[in-house]
Amino acid sequence: MQEINLTDLFISLTGRLGLNYEFLATGYEVQIWRDGFTTTLYLVVLLIPVSLFFGLLFAACLTSGKLWLSAPARAFVEATRTTPTLVQLMFSFLVLNTVVSNLLGGAQNNPLTPFFWVVAVVGLHIAALHAEAIRAGIEAVPASTVEAARGMGFSQLQILRYVEVPLALRASLPAIVNNLINLVKLTTVGNAIAVSEITYASIMVWTQRDNVVELMIVILAFFSLINLVVARLGLWVERKLAVPGYGL
Repeated sequence: MQEINLTDLFISLTGRLGLNYEFLATGYEVQIWRDGFTTTLYLVVLLIPVSLFFGLLFAACLTSGKLWLSAPARAFVEATRTTPTLVQLMFSFLVLNTVVSNLLGGAQNNPLTPFFWVVAVVGLHIAALHAEAIRAGIEAVPASTVEAARGMGFSQLQILRYVEVPLALRASLPAIVNNLINLVKLTTVGNAIAVSEITYASIMVWTQRDNVVELMIVILAFFSLINLVVARLGLWVERKLAVPGYGL
């Protein structure tokens, strides 16, 4: 009863300001909206580790010194950085997904959902941006530091793992955090292939209620809040990992 009263009070107060949030009193539309918020949060939680993992992998390939690793990684990074994320998503869903369906004998046998394609495309897109930031960080590690590690008997892989990557991550954290903020915003491309994230869910509501302004206010506040949290966490990590005299 208390929740209903609070909802009614909110609808009444915002109504006096000329804002229409009456849909909050209807179970079906509210559930669609709540699912949109939840889906967006799921996407963010999944995309952050996916993008970081592949970003590290691509950066390792780019700095490996081996052409068979660096050339494909460089081609992928350049193709990803120079084309719109929405175009990549539409191509993946309409072309690659169709190819997979045909190989598996029909769409009914294809386990790859629209949600998967959003995670894959946005995750790899941001991973390409991470890779460039981390690559620059790796190349900024002083040669004397690398030589000292090599003199201690470290292999090339050990140097990368224990020396170059830890120092590179510290130097590239500001750029990585900026990429993660961009990642949160890019979750909205999912509405193009009917992934029910917050913008898609809001479209479903405002086509019935004609309350675009009201829902856009909430969407802007929602993404601002998420990115404020990401930015603050990033700043905290930067300060915790800072090495005096190096990078930060």
